Amino acid sequence: MKYITFQLKTALKNFGRNKVRTILTSLGILIGVLSVVILIALGVGLKNYIQGEFESLGSNLLFVLPGKVIGDNGQFQGGSDSRVAPVTFDEQTYASLKRGLAIDYVVPMYTKSVTTEAEGQTKSGSLFASSSDLFSILNLQIESGNLFTTADVGKRSKSAVIGNKVAVALFGGVEGAVGQSISFSNQRYKVIGVLKEKGGGGFGGPSFDDGVYIPYTTSFIGLNPDKKFATIYLGVSKDGDVDVVKGQAEAILLKKYKKDDFSVIKQTEFLNAITSIFSIINSVLVAIGSISLVVGGIGIMNIMYANVTERTKEVGIRRAIGATKRDILFQFLTESVLLSLIGGVGGLLLAILIVSGVSRFFPLAINATSVIIAIGISSAIGVFFGVFPARRAANLAPIEAIRYE
Repeated sequence: MKYITFQLKTALKNFGRNKVRTILTSLGILIGVLSVVILIALGVGLKNYIQGEFESLGSNLLFVLPGKVIGDNGQFQGGSDSRVAPVTFDEQTYASLKRGLAIDYVVPMYTKSVTTEAEGQTKSGSLFASSSDLFSILNLQIESGNLFTTADVGKRSKSAVIGNKVAVALFGGVEGAVGQSISFSNQRYKVIGVLKEKGGGGFGGPSFDDGVYIPYTTSFIGLNPDKKFATIYLGVSKDGDVDVVKGQAEAILLKKYKKDDFSVIKQTEFLNAITSIFSIINSVLVAIGSISLVVGGIGIMNIMYANVTERTKEVGIRRAIGATKRDILFQFLTESVLLSLIGGVGGLLLAILIVSGVSRFFPLAINATSVIIAIGISSAIGVFFGVFPARRAANLAPIEAIRYE
């Protein structure tokens, strides 16, 4: 233990004599570790964000989508044959699923981008035309007013429920929005309710807070004259078997469509496919960030070679008074590893500060893996790039080293 302590003290004393060079040498490792940790934090944050979005929809949810969305390998694929127009679901499809499945919810969905206007203000967002069960299946809760009902769907009511952000943009807040009129796509609707803020909308997903919700039957007038649906949600009870329902739904759809014309996807399949994509992207980004670590390691090797040259006489004197090749090797290797660790710890601390600040606006999260990788990589670089100059110092002949000028 005393031996290790002596070597550490010697290394720190040498750093103290060349503070600027020590800082500049460690800077390359600091930047590399910072890049890698930030990229890993981004990947972890995105994964947590996506999981949270799916979990907020409930666990027993199935998506009926046009085309072959997820392949047998669990990865997203292009969907239907590009030479053939993709299928769309109609009221007959919706009725067949509703009639044939003994589940809690079968919810059709038609969506389109709209710009909503009211009182001279405008707000861009998404139109969600669906049944009254949409609010239950997506866990959307009312803050003010009421949700539209099955009766509103039956009579094609010109009633609309709006997202929280829509109310703020058009009316300055939730209070006073209920009872007002809004218009989009040359149609006018009466606001009967405002939803509680839910979030969502990141990375291409729908923003529920920017949405306008109307009965799907009302959309048939002008908005959706073909009476088609892009998606049908299937909500299974907590005690229900999602896999069984998936098989039943596929059997019903195969009576009308070909196998590759549609997909019935579980939430876990969606989540796994998305997570695998982010994992690949994150691995590529980390590999790119690691280039700066290699550059930093080469910088450490150059400095250590310069140290060996500058301290040749010192090495000779130490060898002459009894230091072994192993002692010299360990001394220079210790200095190399310490330089890397200084940069690694500095990069890690800086990354933690950045993540703490940015996480309020963008999903970033540091986990134990990031810390282990940061310290492990910086130590490994110190060993790898330090061993060559350390061996050169250890192999110097004592008498020639003492005579070196």
